[in-house]
Amino acid sequence: MEFIGIDFGCAVGSLRHGKIPDKDCLLPLISKLLGYCIVAASTTVKLPQILKILKNSSVRGLSVVAFELEVVGYTIALAYCLHKGLPFSAYGELAFLLIQALILVAIIYYYSQPVGTITWIRALLYCAVAPTILAGQINPVLFEALYASQHAIFLFARIPQIWKNFSVS
Repeated sequence: MEFIGIDFGCAVGSLRHGKIPDKDCLLPLISKLLGYCIVAASTTVKLPQILKILKNSSVRGLSVVAFELEVVGYTIALAYCLHKGLPFSAYGELAFLLIQALILVAIIYYYSQPVGTITWIRALLYCAVAPTILAGQINPVLFEALYASQHAIFLFARIPQIWKNFSVS
């Protein structure tokens, strides 16, 4: 008995016989269920921020570069998981976080008019390179290096926002 990639058969069989499922059955089941719960919860992580920006029609105090770096980090992490063939329950939250981060960047661009040439170049460069990375069509050594650097990218994504917080009065 399998549903969305989760095998409930061993747990249901044990419970039918009045037994608690053994750990070899229960642990993978719990792991998958928790993975899908995280994926479900990730669908709305950035929604409050998106709604607040839209409500106020302002991105004052937000760093464009911080959000762009976040998009790059999510893209690399998602591409790596796709390339390694991991189950959706292991990486699904990255897909939803990437979509929400892209929406945030688009909204920030919209409310940051006029957007500078450098910003457009960064956006076009991302649009040119991201499909190649997501398809896993890059050198494996470079791919591993990108994946290893994603944590640093997320760390450095915070620095422009922190700087913006201190400089905006």
